[in-house]
Amino acid sequence: MALGPKNIKFLLAGLVVMVAGFLLLSGGGSKDPAVFNYDMFDARRLVAAPIVIVAGIVLEVIAIMGRFKEEE
Repeated sequence: MALGPKNIKFLLAGLVVMVAGFLLLSGGGSKDPAVFNYDMFDARRLVAAPIVIVAGIVLEVIAIMGRFKEEE
């Protein structure tokens, strides 16, 4: 295979981290369109979620580009 087992583990870890970031980003809508919900602009959605998503992308790049020694 082009990627070793350690690379596959990093790929899966990056995917899990990115999904967690998108879950942090979700929500904050209002059921009534006439009422504005300020929960859309909290620190979780504006700061934490993008940082977690970028961390997942960095893990994906490391998983694809990294060469790890295979343990024997």
